[in-house]
Amino acid sequence: MSAQISTAPAAPAAPASVRGPRRQVSPGVVLGVILIAQLMVVLDATIVNVALPKIQTALDFTPTGLSWVLSAYTLAFGGLLLFGARAGDLFGRRRVFVAGMALFATSSFVGGFATTATWLVASRAAQGVGAALAAPAVLALLMSTFTDPRERTRALGLFTGVSIGGAAIGLIAGGLLTEWFSWRWVMFVNVPIGLAVVAAALVVVPETARASGKIDVAGALTSTLGMTALVYGFVHAAEAGWGNAETIASFVAAVGLLAAFVVIERRAPHPITPLELFANPTRVGSYAGRLLLVAGIMGTFFFTTLFLQDILGYTPLQTGLGFLPLTAALFLASQLSARRFVEQFGPRRVMVAGTLLSTIALALLSRVSETSSYWSILLPLVLLGLGNGTAFVPLTGASLHEVEPQHAGAASGLVNVTQQVGGSLGLALLVTVFGTASRHAAAEPTLGRTAVEQAHHVFVVGAHSALTVAAGFVLLTVLVVSQLHRSPRASAATLAATAE
Repeated sequence: MSAQISTAPAAPAAPASVRGPRRQVSPGVVLGVILIAQLMVVLDATIVNVALPKIQTALDFTPTGLSWVLSAYTLAFGGLLLFGARAGDLFGRRRVFVAGMALFATSSFVGGFATTATWLVASRAAQGVGAALAAPAVLALLMSTFTDPRERTRALGLFTGVSIGGAAIGLIAGGLLTEWFSWRWVMFVNVPIGLAVVAAALVVVPETARASGKIDVAGALTSTLGMTALVYGFVHAAEAGWGNAETIASFVAAVGLLAAFVVIERRAPHPITPLELFANPTRVGSYAGRLLLVAGIMGTFFFTTLFLQDILGYTPLQTGLGFLPLTAALFLASQLSARRFVEQFGPRRVMVAGTLLSTIALALLSRVSETSSYWSILLPLVLLGLGNGTAFVPLTGASLHEVEPQHAGAASGLVNVTQQVGGSLGLALLVTVFGTASRHAAAEPTLGRTAVEQAHHVFVVGAHSALTVAAGFVLLTVLVVSQLHRSPRASAATLAATAE
């Protein structure tokens, strides 16, 4: 949860429609469908986060294996996002949007009945595929529905608010559903909403014109499978060790698949990721900075959620409420960053200040112990929200710096790809650090501790090491963004349109 705000590919506005509702439908109704769909995609990461301890107990996940509940979704979502954007261009965005939402709802229904860890992880991956199909069409449909600049800015403002507010709603909803009913309802809740969105979209959302060309299926598969193999290698190393044959095979497969991806993209007539996007140093730096920043943050929510419930004994609802100060700080800082900070101080200074604040927050958070209370982590959480909210707006703008019009959709999509992949890869690395440190702590039991106290000690030692590394990731982000070239100071309206 970075805070898991979706920035879908902003494809150029399509012609209004080629096939739509029989009667004129208010743009406000179409916007309502779009916003509900965006809320579902954003909410699904945080709503599951709060339920992780219950899921771990119910399906017998290992502490490291539990990370796949998050990573399966983000890998499929990020890896296939540009595929989904291209599919919308070729087959019609309403058609692809409906297919994505239907898959999302169906996989949520199936996942709610999971009796094994593998079953749930597979369902989460299918949810990610559905989100990858639906999310690009969401923003593209918004852009094609609202052509007046003032109306579009207002719609984008609501879209941004839903994206940010969805994180908070997910935390509260996840806590309520898990505590009052069961963790399974964090999956089931998507079903009626998803089906309602599908039905409404078929009635009120117009179809868009289709483009000609082909989908770079090979590029989408090699990139997604390559990143999955890389993440699997890190997670498996945490459980079986670096010298394990399966671990080594995963890394070898990852290198081969990612190398094949680069070759495919160089030769494909319609590459899913135009390599020209990496020719601009400002954009490359922003991609690297975003990947490192989200890599550090993703593990923070993972370990903090487990700390609140497993160490402090919080209920799922209390855990969700415990994260609200962070979300409030994130929203406040993002609004100030877009409307004041960037214009007043320039994007580079704002990015450096925000990422430095997040580094301090993670450094403080890494000092928690078995005797720490919620008040020990409240200040770091607030600082993390302020830092992230301040940095993400200009960081997104830098990712779109001097993008050619024909690459606008791919460039904006790559922002979200970087975020999702960074979260998956970062969580895998931090889980590996956690697993190594906690194994060493478990091998050296301290006399006088009860079994529960020893278990808490082992977890805190592992979490301390992981969060220290997470702070290192974000510190690297500070160094990266400090080197970005100065770009023209964007207006608040432009930043609002590109902000998460």
